[in-house]
Amino acid sequence: MADCLFCSIVEGKIPAAKVYEDEWCVAFRDIKPQAPLHVLIVPRKHIPTLNDLTADDAELVGRLLLAAQEIARQENVAEAGYRTVFNCNAAAGQMVFHIHLHLLGGRNLGWPPG
Repeated sequence: MADCLFCSIVEGKIPAAKVYEDEWCVAFRDIKPQAPLHVLIVPRKHIPTLNDLTADDAELVGRLLLAAQEIARQENVAEAGYRTVFNCNAAAGQMVFHIHLHLLGGRNLGWPPG
């Protein structure tokens, strides 16, 4: 998508503080972090919302979670704990309509989150 911010980051057209990259996704630090560690894990494939996923995307979503696990390990928050979050549509806080997994850690995270 030509006008998608995350597609532009994935394609390298817009710089980002990347922390992880593989054939499935690109992960980078959030510009408005909500925790000491706040990384966005973005699939290379453009999918606007979770509602747009199909059964063919099952492996992709699994790969995003495995990337989160690896990043948490690299960032030394895996043992203490971390949170992963997908937001779907505006009422849930989705601001960029290209699915992305938030990885948060580095402090105690309260519950309920919202």
